[in-house]
Amino acid sequence: MKKIIFLFLFTATSIVAFGQAKQDKTGNLIGYAQKSDFLKKQYKGWFDYHHKNYQPEEKIVKEIKKNLSGISVLCFMGTWCGDSKRETPRFYKIMEAANFDFEKNFTLIALDRLKKTPDNLQEGYAIRRIPTFIFYRKGKEIGRYVEFPRESMEKDILKIVTGQPYRHSYDNR
Repeated sequence: MKKIIFLFLFTATSIVAFGQAKQDKTGNLIGYAQKSDFLKKQYKGWFDYHHKNYQPEEKIVKEIKKNLSGISVLCFMGTWCGDSKRETPRFYKIMEAANFDFEKNFTLIALDRLKKTPDNLQEGYAIRRIPTFIFYRKGKEIGRYVEFPRESMEKDILKIVTGQPYRHSYDNR
């Protein structure tokens, strides 16, 4: 069932790719979003600051790049959330350096303060903290990066995409 929902989300993303994310009554993005939404006045300051000032480890990024075949990512974040404001631009910076194909392999959903969207796009994903980046290989979930890194964002991503043991900060298994 999750595979069907995941494929639906990726298809829906391509349909809305040229549309704009909506804002809720407090001015926060809600629903499907993309990088261009963060370049607008009300989000640009924090996005640019964290994107430009983060310097990922090049060696780790090169390793990530080697392991991106078949990888897609679904991200849940909130433009009101400090952790999302910090981690989402960093994610873009790392994955851009790794030549990740955002258009084909990335879906971003902005949530409200209750971690929901009007269309309940978050349903079935057990989103408790944000940002949550869910990594898939050929449609199967292989790991999650949740809220903040264990080591560094790029080291955590590398563990996920290479299949190394990795548990996000809230995984108490």
